Amino acid sequence: MSPVIGIDLGTTYSCIAYLENNQAQIIPNLEGNNTTPSIVSFTSTGEQLIGTPALRQAVTNPDKTIYAVKRLMGKKYNSPEIQEIQRRLTYKLAEAPNGDVLIDLEGSYITPQEISSLILRYLRKCAENYFGEKVREAVITVPAHFNDHQRQATKDAAKIAGINVLRVINEPTAASLAYGLSTKKDGHVVVYDMGGGTFDVTILEISEGIFHVLATIGDTFLGGEDFDNRLIEWILEDFKKKEGIDLKEDKFALQRIKEAAEKAKRELSYTLETEVNLPFIASGGQGSKHLQVVLTRSLLESLTKDLVDKTIPCMAQALDESKLSPEDIEEVILVGGQTKMPLIRSTVKNFFGKDPVDSVNPDEAVAMGAAIQSGVILGEVHDIVLLLDVTPISLGIETENDKFVKIIEKNTTIPTKKTMPFTTVEDNQRRVKIHVLQGESSRASENVSLARFDLVGIEQAPAGVPQIDVTFEIDADGLVKVSAKDVATGRQQSIEIRPSAGLSTFELNKIMKRTEEAAEVEKDDEAGLL
Repeated sequence: MSPVIGIDLGTTYSCIAYLENNQAQIIPNLEGNNTTPSIVSFTSTGEQLIGTPALRQAVTNPDKTIYAVKRLMGKKYNSPEIQEIQRRLTYKLAEAPNGDVLIDLEGSYITPQEISSLILRYLRKCAENYFGEKVREAVITVPAHFNDHQRQATKDAAKIAGINVLRVINEPTAASLAYGLSTKKDGHVVVYDMGGGTFDVTILEISEGIFHVLATIGDTFLGGEDFDNRLIEWILEDFKKKEGIDLKEDKFALQRIKEAAEKAKRELSYTLETEVNLPFIASGGQGSKHLQVVLTRSLLESLTKDLVDKTIPCMAQALDESKLSPEDIEEVILVGGQTKMPLIRSTVKNFFGKDPVDSVNPDEAVAMGAAIQSGVILGEVHDIVLLLDVTPISLGIETENDKFVKIIEKNTTIPTKKTMPFTTVEDNQRRVKIHVLQGESSRASENVSLARFDLVGIEQAPAGVPQIDVTFEIDADGLVKVSAKDVATGRQQSIEIRPSAGLSTFELNKIMKRTEEAAEVEKDDEAGLL
């Protein structure tokens, strides 16, 4: 049987793991590192660079070096989040015909799913190099608060990369599996997960091999990239005050400052101050200008304290929805590179009244948990009997006057299925429009639209008489199916949610064919070198 791997497809870094003798092991990439930068760069000769080689291109090729693509997955171009981050990116975005985000590579366009697929394909290649055989199956993780669009986009990316996804699991849940298998402790556990682009806090109950998620709260646009941006903006303003030069429109300078800010942020987790020194950053009336500034941990904390404070209500809400208090929590696990920041560690400690555990590597725990889940699926792990996850966002339909009726509430254990009766609003109504939504607002227009379909052929009757049963079903991957049935006639219409956003089946197949052809060319080129 070919190996099955666990993949943590991160905003900033990605990681892969596999299960051996009931232990999760990290698979190094082709450069020998345990994590891979989630970056793709397109050179002037048409070459695609992934990971560390792409990172090295970032300064000299900012327009065609794509990073933080996970934040674009399953998003609409006109969404406030995309409009906000677009002004900080060194590459351009564009709007697809269906309103999705496209990446503009100087007039040619590529979807975020295709960029993610290139990263996934590279990770698959690393695994195949490690095992010396083909790898085609994986468990892939996503942020707990990814909606249906974003989860589907991730599965599409994997499909393009030639990977069969056995299961999609939430990142905090994966981290808890890594913790649970290594410690074999029972009790209530909190996973505080902040990576490059997203934040989740999840509370689980672990008991005799059963991992039961009680609540998960989060923000899909809060992560390390936001901390970097605060530091970048401060450096830009400081340079402008000193030199009178605005570097915001200089993509080469901006990329250099971005790299320096990221490096300084990491260093300030271990030291109280560090220096950013970028010679020849700009030219002025008096010659070349150099950027040199000392950054302190206290400055970074003052710039980002509000970002850390945004996580406190999430922790409180997760406890409230779990019907627990801080005293009921046995362990707190920190996951994601941003949690190495001392301010985050102290904030979490103060809230829960206990030090976070150090037994889980925050950069590797999610991939290891995904590998463990593959072992559970294949029957190779017996210490973990059952994983009960939840849907993080409520699901329902639109009714009259822009009302949103929740059919499945957030934090409902999945897989799940629920039916709710509705009726008509007009006499002799023969058709009902079903608009499926995901969100928490009571107003339909303020939630995420997943799909629309019609139930036709309803028996003619006065308004309020027909009974239309609407059924929602969520599978173990968190993906949704919806059906509507006229009880009187038995007529039924169902839809597996393939959102109006994202890639159509036709587009997906076209991209896959193009990718397969490119892979054959690459294979031929490699053969020619032997």
